[in-house]
Amino acid sequence: MASVRQSGRCRLCAVPSDDEWLLGYVGFDPTEEGTREALLTLGNGYLMTRGAAAEATADGVHYPATYVAGVYNRLVSLVGGHSRADESIVNLPNWLPMTFRPEDGPWFAPGAYDVVHHHVMINLRQGLYQRELVVLDPRQRRTHITQERLISMDRPHLACQRTTITPQDWSGAIQVRSLIDGRVTNGNVAAHGPLNRQHLVPPVTGHHSDTHWLTTQTSQSGIRIAVAARTTLHHDGGPVVADRLVVGGGGRVGHIFRLAAQAGTPVTIDKTVAIYTSDDRAISEPLDAARAEIADAPGFAALRDAHTLAWEHIWRRFHLSIDGREMTDERRAVNAHLFHVAQTLSRHTADLDTGVPARGLHGEGYRGHIFWDELFVFPLLNLRTPELTRALLLYRYRRLPQARRLARSIGASGALFPWQSGSDGREETPERFHNPLSQRWMVDNSERQYHVNLAIGYNIWQYYQVTADVDFLTAYGAELLIDIARFWASLVAHDSVRDRYHIRGVMGPDEFHDGYPDHPGTGLNDNAYVNVMTAWTLSRTRDVCEILGGHHTDELWERLGVTDDELDRWDHISRRLHVPFLPNGLLSQFDGYAALEELDQDAYRARYGDIGRIDLILEAEGDTANRYQVSKQADVLMLFYLLSAEEITAVLHRLGYPFDPATIPPTVHHYLARTTHGSTLSRVVHSWLLARTNRHASWHLLREALDADLSDTQSGTTRQGIHLGAMAGTVDILQRCYTGLETRGDALRLHPRLPQSLTHLDFDLRYRGHWLRFHCRQDHTSVHALPSAAPPVTVIIDKQTYTLSGGTGIDVPLTTDTRRQPPTTGTGHGRLRP
Repeated sequence: MASVRQSGRCRLCAVPSDDEWLLGYVGFDPTEEGTREALLTLGNGYLMTRGAAAEATADGVHYPATYVAGVYNRLVSLVGGHSRADESIVNLPNWLPMTFRPEDGPWFAPGAYDVVHHHVMINLRQGLYQRELVVLDPRQRRTHITQERLISMDRPHLACQRTTITPQDWSGAIQVRSLIDGRVTNGNVAAHGPLNRQHLVPPVTGHHSDTHWLTTQTSQSGIRIAVAARTTLHHDGGPVVADRLVVGGGGRVGHIFRLAAQAGTPVTIDKTVAIYTSDDRAISEPLDAARAEIADAPGFAALRDAHTLAWEHIWRRFHLSIDGREMTDERRAVNAHLFHVAQTLSRHTADLDTGVPARGLHGEGYRGHIFWDELFVFPLLNLRTPELTRALLLYRYRRLPQARRLARSIGASGALFPWQSGSDGREETPERFHNPLSQRWMVDNSERQYHVNLAIGYNIWQYYQVTADVDFLTAYGAELLIDIARFWASLVAHDSVRDRYHIRGVMGPDEFHDGYPDHPGTGLNDNAYVNVMTAWTLSRTRDVCEILGGHHTDELWERLGVTDDELDRWDHISRRLHVPFLPNGLLSQFDGYAALEELDQDAYRARYGDIGRIDLILEAEGDTANRYQVSKQADVLMLFYLLSAEEITAVLHRLGYPFDPATIPPTVHHYLARTTHGSTLSRVVHSWLLARTNRHASWHLLREALDADLSDTQSGTTRQGIHLGAMAGTVDILQRCYTGLETRGDALRLHPRLPQSLTHLDFDLRYRGHWLRFHCRQDHTSVHALPSAAPPVTVIIDKQTYTLSGGTGIDVPLTTDTRRQPPTTGTGHGRLRP
């Protein structure tokens, strides 16, 4: 596209630039376009469309794409002499194409016109994409264009785009073209270039009156897809007289409209689209459903009103506000993160069979797979939309048979969930991944990250702690936990001399180490995070068995074959798992970690700048991260992210280790100094860990985490999709970490300690049937329960216990001494108020 010159009056620019609910960009930068498209993505939990220009095609700069949650396809490729099968989220037919031309000129497209002004943004509060342009055609005629786009949060199969074209200094015949383009492939990730990318079979098209449609299906999974569009033209509320020509063939279908245009007179084109697949419920056939939905769809204004009302309701649930010195950028970032989580995982997602995609539905990074990122997302959802967490946990439950097969394939019992999951729950981790520095394909041993099982177990327990949903445990949760417990119990090796259990051949969350220097790829022994969380999981599984003991669950135990001997063995393992320690008494990341070499990170930074992915740098130099004490992200420190100091101390004491919680801060600093932050999750976890010992450093890391996708600090990866876990995790630091909020022991516990830069923090949470309103200040905390008939709940603030019923509240002043105390010794004095 030609360079952008700024001139003229911009309606969007008239909006205050410091509005924390607006995320936008002025001008055009081809190097940033892919990132902006990802960040300007709109969706509703079922359907998502990247924020690409309506006139653009996939050309290496722009990448228009639409995805429906759970629509995957598997293709076989030949790369480097190796055959490989990869399952990917599928880029669906492009519904966006809309352009115009003076009848004697070219179609407006990237590079064809001179763009005098360009401004695009998302209104985060309303879920609206807004764009304004002023363009000059080759004859220097000036045209003003505005566009507004929505993916309906009210009616999940509908999307709509309104385009208004105003000739500014010319009159004459004008043509408008509206298409559906089925000539799409998966091309969002450059590293996937050598792979087969054609997921859709040649489309079939049709049209009738002002509606046109396209049908296709995925080549392997056989999912049928229908896209139907209705295009109407009007001016000042009345129809525009225009000739209509059908465009078809070559994988495209649509209309070209010819009309007379007058200088200064706007013409508005409304394009409404319905998208269905054969996976959808309550339909007979996708095309019939799409055409019926289009026929029933109201006009743009009514669709927008219903859509913005739905977003108003969402923001009531996701309310969180911060204030302090010069907080506009932070507030905008928090709102953007909440927005992307809420539009990726909505009430419409709950009706689907899908999990939490690590990169959202914003691009094709990680092929749209589900990892363990739900571990960072569910704490946010649990306390706001627990019914959605419940539905997303069922994604795992439905894939339990596949997880059992995966466990058997490695000689284990129970269930092993895959590190990367897609449609049916088989292991989707590729055997190789591409190193752009060395241009080699490296062996990927990530399937040894069995700790995804521990994350699922943790998520089940945390969901129950917030909701007390015994029915979920009975129907689904207990079975998941029992099979997870059986997996770990079958994986351990017993040392009868020391009466200690060992877990060998695994990878930890660090991801840089897949084995020892002399045995790469074979896994590690006794990873501290894995062993401690295994002990914790076995204990919680026994707790669930006790909780359900009085709930008429005899048939459940009979069906699962749980015996007292098995429960006793789990108990013994949970007390005798080996945990390695460093010579200085700190927890060791894994057995043998102290024998690895130290890496001179400063020297590598001087040579390479960003060393987040030092593993790729070392491989390009003929070396390996397996040789060094260096981490991509938190590993052993994940223990302190997931468990409170009291909990981790209790687990280690139960294991027979005299753990002192005073060693937690030096442990954090020991591993933080050896971490390169090669993942967006890294700064989230470390910000959490520093919150009690160095609030200034914690706040600094949180600000970096908030900025990671918005400024694309991970070297161009945001264009492949946002990092959903990191976005949810940053908000969770505000709602749980800085407030010391825990849901444990049938109580909601608080120990607020805000960073100095943060003067107040307000948010609403849902806990065991109550909506609770929190107001946290440096010296004061209040919790108010909105009117409710739910049973009273226990709230503990700095170890002072209160009982809250609907319509009552607590005011707790925090003294200076209290604010300085660690969470294990906090005390508080509060007043219960009606």
